[in-house]
Amino acid sequence: MSGHASLAVNTGDRHQFVDIGSGIRRFIAAMNLRSGTIYVWCPHTTAAVTVNEKADPHVPEDMIHFLKKAVPEMPGFQHAEGNSAAHIMASLIGSGVLLMVENGAPVLGRWQTVFFCEFDGPRNRNVYLKVLSRED
Repeated sequence: MSGHASLAVNTGDRHQFVDIGSGIRRFIAAMNLRSGTIYVWCPHTTAAVTVNEKADPHVPEDMIHFLKKAVPEMPGFQHAEGNSAAHIMASLIGSGVLLMVENGAPVLGRWQTVFFCEFDGPRNRNVYLKVLSRED
């Protein structure tokens, strides 16, 4: 198996955070990666990836609430598709995260996971995963 994969993410709402941690753990296991780094990349201009708290569902809800207030849908944006706010939100969060891997698992805090952040859904999306280094 090569050192990269695509993870399908299907969203049901316009703004949604989807926990993709289990897919990332499956990728690490499939790569038989014990120690190293992987990159998680979102190839979409109206979506992003981030690491944050998974234990309390209000955290992603609060983040979406804040982003919608900070970047409201408003007339005056010149982008013809009408989703300029989604492009701005995606840029604010970011397209990729680098994760350390130790003992065959991503190195995350107790309450953390990796979220796919949808800002222009619902959509069928992909996230790319790539092993950048192996130390095992």
